[in-house]
Amino acid sequence: MQISTTANPAPVDDARLVEILANPGFGTHFTDHMLTVEWTPEKGWYDARITPYGPLTLDPATAVLHYAQETFEGMKAYRHDDGSIWTFRPEQNAARMVRSSHRLAFPELPVDDFVSCVDALVEVDQRWVPDSEGEKSLYLRPFMFASEKFLGVRPAQHVTFMVIASPAGAYFKGGVRPVTLWLSEQFTRAGRGGMGAAKTGGNYASSLAAQREAIEQGCDQVVFLDDQEFRYVEELGGMNMFYVHADGHIVTPETGTILEGITRASIIELAGKLGHRVEERKFSIDEWREGIASGDIIEIFACGTAAVVTPVGELKSPHGDVPAPASTDLTMRLRDALVGMQFGRAEDSFGWMHRVC
Repeated sequence: MQISTTANPAPVDDARLVEILANPGFGTHFTDHMLTVEWTPEKGWYDARITPYGPLTLDPATAVLHYAQETFEGMKAYRHDDGSIWTFRPEQNAARMVRSSHRLAFPELPVDDFVSCVDALVEVDQRWVPDSEGEKSLYLRPFMFASEKFLGVRPAQHVTFMVIASPAGAYFKGGVRPVTLWLSEQFTRAGRGGMGAAKTGGNYASSLAAQREAIEQGCDQVVFLDDQEFRYVEELGGMNMFYVHADGHIVTPETGTILEGITRASIIELAGKLGHRVEERKFSIDEWREGIASGDIIEIFACGTAAVVTPVGELKSPHGDVPAPASTDLTMRLRDALVGMQFGRAEDSFGWMHRVC
């Protein structure tokens, strides 16, 4: 894919950039440029370009505004101590966007083109990648949406793929701490045959009411159960779940109606290398309660791009609370191993890191 570049004539000045990178927060500051590629059935993917970051002009009848045909990805670029910049398993994000595109009736953006587009934007805006102190990184948001002006329920005949980037601070400002969870007994996130395994905005919109309920109950995140029996744990609003047992084996809810996280897949491989058998299967809320009560479940953790790995503490619900597990030892070992690889402080024996520049 040939990508043209138009430099931003008024980039953020160096002094202001230093201020932003000192305390970037999350998703509030954006780099000087953005990448755009368009698609039609006649032309295929065309006009790949990097331009100054700025607002989009959309017709009120743009299809995505009415029928929510869109997908997105979330990933990060990391600066290593030698100044080089890397991403973590970008081909897996690209492959997941292909799967999401199939579910949302989008054209497929080839994996190599996805990676090239992300690399191109990171290289142009590389000064926005923070130093690794405090686990800072550059958050990358590739996304695709139905950009055709048409009020009809069918796959869009004009599609736009974009990449934007935003510097991100550490997820845990005061150090890693267990998150408190609220068990939703009213809402489900996705159903069998639905879009639960696709990374699309509708899945996150469906989690917001439950997340608000969790916050009202003094919790950090919400746990969703399956839509058939309201019995089996699926995932959090934006993270996958793992349960560590006393004999060392680990259970994580099976996919199909949940998002196949890149961090989740990496943990499964990494835990296996460390000698822990990982089961992907249905895991009931009763098994959670009984496992904590008996001491058979000794650790619980959640994972995702933003937090990487976070220990899980207390589970609250309308029918009683479940106390926090006894340990976080393996949780922190896995977290340290992944973060170490991402920032170049530990050996990447899996070949997961991708050098951008």
